Amino acid sequence: MPFENLNITEPLQRALAKEGYSTPTPIQAQAIPHILKGEDMMGIAQTGTGKTAAFVLPVLQRMAQEQKVTAPGVPRVLVLAPTRELAAQIDQSFATYGQFLRFRHTAIYGGVNQGPQVRALSRGVDTLVATPGRLLDLMDQGYIKLNGVEFFVLDEADRMLDMGFANDVRKIVSALPKKRHSLFFAATMSRQIGELAGRLLSNPVRIEVAPQATMVESVEQRIFFVDQNNKDVLLLGLLKQKQLKRVLIFTRTKRRADKLALMLSKNRIRANAIHGNKSQNQRTQALNSFKMGRLQVLVATDIAARGIDVEDISHVINYDLPNEAESYVHRIGRTGRAGADGTAYSFCAADERNYLREIEKLTRTRIELMDHRYHSEHAKNAVGAAAKPAPKKSGRVPRSPRHNSVRRSGPRTSHNPSRRR
Repeated sequence: MPFENLNITEPLQRALAKEGYSTPTPIQAQAIPHILKGEDMMGIAQTGTGKTAAFVLPVLQRMAQEQKVTAPGVPRVLVLAPTRELAAQIDQSFATYGQFLRFRHTAIYGGVNQGPQVRALSRGVDTLVATPGRLLDLMDQGYIKLNGVEFFVLDEADRMLDMGFANDVRKIVSALPKKRHSLFFAATMSRQIGELAGRLLSNPVRIEVAPQATMVESVEQRIFFVDQNNKDVLLLGLLKQKQLKRVLIFTRTKRRADKLALMLSKNRIRANAIHGNKSQNQRTQALNSFKMGRLQVLVATDIAARGIDVEDISHVINYDLPNEAESYVHRIGRTGRAGADGTAYSFCAADERNYLREIEKLTRTRIELMDHRYHSEHAKNAVGAAAKPAPKKSGRVPRSPRHNSVRRSGPRTSHNPSRRR
């Protein structure tokens, strides 16, 4: 079914044709008619299914049908996104699909100077894409008022809750007009997500383009059982293969992401890391270098990877398996996008074996085993305490028995005259 069958207006069709899009994805085909009718909607869709265009296109069309002059800091459309990268990506989608329409748009997020964002708001914007923290900051400073919002979109609501934004979202929603058109998107459905949707939406249509946690069929998945101390040599061997052209690698921690990117660079592999401790400029520069092919490898943590929409990622490698099975779904969805083929490799050490069991349980998939020179039977067969990470040490140094036996007599006094009481 072509886009024109969805009653998309000519300026939007022209933009789609210019970008090479002729046929809507399933989420677009199902969502666009409901949004054009003004119905609230809850969409359950994995990353890479085209859900951004599923709300950007009809929102642009409905907004253009009623031209209004926006006051400074009073947007007509508000899209909330959990990360800076995703906010920037959505804002770019508004620019791309709305290139033949007259409207103003901007994205606001933390990690950068607020000055340019405030100046953009002062000129008046029709569409505002924001992360919760920066939005609340600018609302508190009086630069933004939400009383004119006609369309509210909450994107990647599940990740929003995972990142602890539930209270921020509630504060923002309380500042919105009661009469508005609300759209809600998540990759997975849980009780918490259902409760949040119930508070935000009015009589919503529910659209689910595929069963929850099912994998994109075009992604080939493989598991490598390997001891932790052999992960680096295994990775270096894989990256020498010609087919691994543009690779996104996931680690569980920011420190490990930096360490891994440094190791790869020392081995003459063009790599950089992206995570929450990097400045926004560093993150943008690394992502652009990856998009333009100047980097072969981008190492990322789960949160930083939200919003990474890079075409032709040939491989996703889970250097560390995620401790939440749902994150595996998000990770491998970065390859095999828009019908292209993709491959996901996962390394599994003994202390990650339970994580793999949870992933296979959630996805109802037995991931195919890869044979390799560093294969670990210990990792493959780990059970019980060996199949999960060791408890973290407290880091406290125990007092020696000799000191414990010493008793002080008389009142304690401080010998440091500058000590504050």
